[in-house]
Parts: sequence; structure tokens; C-alpha cells
Amino acid sequence: MAYPVLVVTLGYVALGLTGFASALISVPLLAWRWPLVDVVPLVLVMDVVASVLMGGLNLREVRWSELRYLGPGVLLGGLIGLWLATRMTSALPLLVLGAYVAWVGVQALRRRALPAVAPPAPRPGLGVLYGTGVGAVLILFATGGPLILAWLARRGFDARAMRATTPALAVVAVLMVLLMMAVNGRLSSPLMWQRLLVLLPIAVAGVLAGHALAHRVPVATLRRVICALLVVSGVMLMLNAVGRMA
Repeated sequence: MAYPVLVVTLGYVALGLTGFASALISVPLLAWRWPLVDVVPLVLVMDVVASVLMGGLNLREVRWSELRYLGPGVLLGGLIGLWLATRMTSALPLLVLGAYVAWVGVQALRRRALPAVAPPAPRPGLGVLYGTGVGAVLILFATGGPLILAWLARRGFDARAMRATTPALAVVAVLMVLLMMAVNGRLSSPLMWQRLLVLLPIAVAGVLAGHALAHRVPVATLRRVICALLVVSGVMLMLNAVGRMA
């Protein structure tokens, strides 16, 4: 278990520092050791606990109102993801998603930091589209965080708000997805729950360590770290897609 412990430590320190990226780090690396079909629900269950902790540590910064835009789409996307999980043979959608996430990160890095203002009103239906992507990608790859963060970046929230809101909204999205997985029988593996008993305390400790580190980082630097990690996340998704196509 030394390798999985190291992977989970890295993934959840990143979550505590930036508010996302736990699955982007953990899922591909754990999938080298264990089947992806086992890794996805394991990481999603850890994400629920870790994200609840992360949201509680930053409760005053969470923008819960964004749920009204993303929530319906997450439900729709989850159902689509369950359907695609048994039928999708092409990794092209993952490649497109990775390219989009990387583009959002690059655009955010190029944008100058502006004084805090009220976020712009979202375009009608765009939140449902983002939410659909979040739900589908969570079911298939357990990596919905970049799309949530991309939505928040598009809405114009500052780095602290994005760091707090991303895991809080992810809790709701992941719970919806896990309920669908439970109905579908994907949470019934005893081995998954045995691994969870070992890895969950590591994930919690990683979140606490990352959270403590984040408070020592200036807001402007944290914003650049989040945006850079968004670019890296997109590239990782694209590499994952290329590997599946090979």
C-alpha cells in the first residue's frame, strides 16, 4: 500500500491547497496499480469526505448559489455518463474536455487580477451545460473539479472563493453521482471498502496539510497556482485521452 498512500497524499494535499485536483492526480496514478473501474468509486468516496472537510474549513467563502445553475445539469450528466460507461469506445470527448480546461486556465493566467466586483450574470442554459459535463465526467473519470473551477472562473470569482466553492459544489455533485453508482451496483465491492479504510485517513491528513499551506500563500500567488494547475489538469486529461486512443 506504500504506492497508493503516496499517491493519495499528493492528491489531497493539492485539494487542500487549491480546492481541486485530488482526482486528477489520484485516478491516473492509482489506475496504474488497480483497475479504473475500482479506482473511480474509491476516489469519489474519499472526495466526498475530503471536500466536506475542505468546505467546512472555508465555509464563509462558499458560493452556494451556483448550485442553482449547475445542479440540474449534474443529474442529467450523471445519467448520460452511466449510459456512456458501457458504450463509449472513443476517448475523443475526454480529449476535447482536456483542451477546453487547459484553454480556460491559459485565459485565466493571461487575465489581469481585477478589483473584487459582483460576478457577471451567467448566460441562460450555460450552467446546465457545465453541470452536464461535470456529472458525465465524474461518472466516467471521477474528475469533475476542473469543469466546476472553469465555471467559477468564467463567473469571475476570486481565488479564495474558487478554492472554497469548488470542493463544496463537488460534494453535492459527487453525492448525486455516487447514488447513481450505488443503484448501479458499483459500490458493492468489499475490496474497495477495505482500501478506503486505509486511504481515507491519509486523504484527510493531506487536506489539512494543504489547507495550512494555502494560508501562507498570497492571494495573487494562489490564483496563479490554481490557474496553472488548471492548465496541467487539461493537459493530463488530453494525455489520458491520447493513451486510450493508442
